[in-house]
Amino acid sequence: MSLVINRRSVMTLYSGGECPFSHRTRIVLGEKNIAVDVITVDPDNLPEDLIDLNPYNTLPTLVDRELILYNSQIIMEYLDERFPHPPLMPVDPVSRARARLMLHRIEQDWYNILEEMHSDDYRHVEKNRKALRDSLTASAPLFGQKPFFMSDELSLVDCSIAPILWRLPSFGIELPSQAKAVHKYAERLFAREGFKASLSEAEREMREYQV
Repeated sequence: MSLVINRRSVMTLYSGGECPFSHRTRIVLGEKNIAVDVITVDPDNLPEDLIDLNPYNTLPTLVDRELILYNSQIIMEYLDERFPHPPLMPVDPVSRARARLMLHRIEQDWYNILEEMHSDDYRHVEKNRKALRDSLTASAPLFGQKPFFMSDELSLVDCSIAPILWRLPSFGIELPSQAKAVHKYAERLFAREGFKASLSEAEREMREYQV
C-alpha cells in the first residue's frame, strides 16, 4: 500500500459529490488553487483502496504522499498550513482559537442538522428544517457585520458555512426577509472563483441557475 501512495504525483482527495464535509475541503482547495486529483466516490459503495486507507471509511479522505487524513477540519487546517497563501486562519493564538471554536459550533449546530435531514420521517425532517432556518435567521446580524463571517478576510469558517447555505433550497429551506444579511453574504461567497471551482456536478445541479 505504501508503494502505491508514494507513486502519487499530486494529492488525492476522495470526495462525496453531495457531501458537505467534502465540499468544504474542496472550497479550500479552490480558494488556494491547489493541484489535486479529486476522486468522486459513492459513499454507499466505497472503493477498496479508500477502505484500505481510511479505517473509518469516511469522506473526505486526503492522501498527500505518505500522509493520510480523514477528518474534514483536520484536512482544511493542514491545507492552510501546507499552502499558506492566501491564509485562511488568523495568525495570533487567540483569534485562531476563536476560529476553531466557531468551526466546532458550526459543525455541532448546523452540520449535525444537515445530517438529520436524511430521514424518512417527515416530521423529523420538518423539525430539523425549522431548526436550521431559525438558527440561521437568529444569526443574521453576525453575517452583516463584516464582508465575511465576523472577519474582513475569507477564512475556514466561511468555507464551512458556504456548503450549508448552498444546500438550503435542496432541503426546502427558504430564509425569511429578516435574514437578508445571510442572503447577501451567500451571494458574495457563491460569486468567488474558488467556490465555483469547488462544485461537483451533483452540487451544480442543486442550483444550476446560479452557477
